[in-house]
Amino acid sequence: MEFRKIKYFQERGVAKIKMDSPKNLNALDEPMVDELSLAIDRCADDETVKVVIISGEGKSFSAGGDIGMMLEGLKSGEQRLGAGVRKAGLLALKIRNLGKPVIASVHGSVAGAGFNFALLCDFRVAAENTKFIQAFVNIGLVPDMGGTFLLTRTLGVSKATELIMTGKPINAKDAYSLGLVSEVVPLEELEDTAVELADKLSNLPSIALGKMKTLINRAAFQGFENNLDNETEYQMQCANTNDFKEGIYAFAEKRKANFQGK
Repeated sequence: MEFRKIKYFQERGVAKIKMDSPKNLNALDEPMVDELSLAIDRCADDETVKVVIISGEGKSFSAGGDIGMMLEGLKSGEQRLGAGVRKAGLLALKIRNLGKPVIASVHGSVAGAGFNFALLCDFRVAAENTKFIQAFVNIGLVPDMGGTFLLTRTLGVSKATELIMTGKPINAKDAYSLGLVSEVVPLEELEDTAVELADKLSNLPSIALGKMKTLINRAAFQGFENNLDNETEYQMQCANTNDFKEGIYAFAEKRKANFQGK
């Protein structure tokens, strides 16, 4: 298959998947998620792939969901948010079930679903200019791609609640202090740092690494699939509220949203 939204290439046992839609900050729309899913399948099937690096082209790793697509859906009355959330959930499961280490190499905006996409990976290396934000509350939605599950287990209930409910942004330095990323480097060193980590992992015993990931999933991800199902249900409910419509239109019009709880 010829990819249009991502770049995929492989060398020395390392598969590199780069989201390549910089005009919309690598938004995780349905076509992007479809191609990412196919790329992860390719990594799973290829025995020569030992490690995977996921990164983003342009100014940001990923700004999350495609607000423009959501706005068009509201205008046309053909909102496909539920289908997109389901596909994103399946991608989340594929990443966790991939028996190979996955590294997120992040920079710029890592927002909404983009934030949770990075959290799904086994390692996160961040550039100094990275800003993480759970932006869902700003448009009247709940986190998808396992966001609440991942953050509560990584940070604990109190801090996760703060980030999810307030949409408070955090910079790379604070993310490192919280344990969200394993390393923070200058932007110009980001790619080399991720590759260096991938090369190190690719020379370790791959069967043992795969079993370690399975054990980690069993220890820390019990109930994850059920959580993803709940996310889809709640997201569809939120997408039918006036608050969601207000959040999307306010974002597009660059004004403060006036939520009414309806």
